[in-house]
Amino acid sequence: VQLVESGGGLVQPGGSLRLSCAASGFTFSPYAMSWYRQVPGKERELVATIIGAARVTTGVITHYADSVKGRFTISRDNAKNTVYLQMNSLKPEDTAVYYCQTKKDSYDYWGQGTQVTVSS
Repeated sequence: VQLVESGGGLVQPGGSLRLSCAASGFTFSPYAMSWYRQVPGKERELVATIIGAARVTTGVITHYADSVKGRFTISRDNAKNTVYLQMNSLKPEDTAVYYCQTKKDSYDYWGQGTQVTVSS
């Protein structure tokens, strides 16, 4: 399993960024995918999750942390084995390293992270 994030950078408050996570080494579509973030000295925080295709039965397929609801959108393209995080109305407190994550066979897999800095 390999997860590779991209799309981070420096953006002004109120701006937007789209993060991408390219997955390989496993069959992508059945697995839930998540974005986490971490700032130095703090625990890694769950930002958003999108469930896998096998779990789509109720129409509720995404989950967001309260701090990002209405501003961030998680999506996936199973044909491209990629999960995205569209981040709008960014705030300085969104500054963090953002990680892509999935769990397979009871093991957590992580990407290397991509830095997002929100500053004027």
